[in-house]
Amino acid sequence: MRPADQPPPHRNAQPPTAQASLGAGVVVTDEAGRVLLGLHPGGTWELPGGKVDPGESIERAAARELAEETTLLADVADVEVIGILLDSPASTEVTRLTAVAVVRAFSGTPAVAEPDKILRWEWTALDRLPRELYTPSAQALRTWRPELPIEEAPFHRYQVVRTR
Repeated sequence: MRPADQPPPHRNAQPPTAQASLGAGVVVTDEAGRVLLGLHPGGTWELPGGKVDPGESIERAAARELAEETTLLADVADVEVIGILLDSPASTEVTRLTAVAVVRAFSGTPAVAEPDKILRWEWTALDRLPRELYTPSAQALRTWRPELPIEEAPFHRYQVVRTR
């Protein structure tokens, strides 16, 4: 036990060397139940999404990325994180964590806001999903709707359980 007149031991407040990258894959559907997918210049289709900035919640990052990429506006309160995916796609030293976020309500019409990243946005029926899905987007869709005919990939999948 430490005497009362001694200060507490110093703790390093700096984080360890980064070994992971955190991003959000955003599932947003229209009133017909179609999911929004964007065509990447490389030919794959993907969900809106991107990295979570330091100090930012996943929900805020999802709403921000949705607006930055599609011009759709969503309130942070209308974003729900439903799962986390882990994989190591290009490096054995960095783990990619993808939070699967579902947007329950939004306003606006999708438009290409970053033409270097997405050529066009399309509302896509779940029974017409393209074969050329970006793997993290495919696995995010599978987390959202496990019954979708999407091939399993080497991801670790964690469902988020709400305990309210």
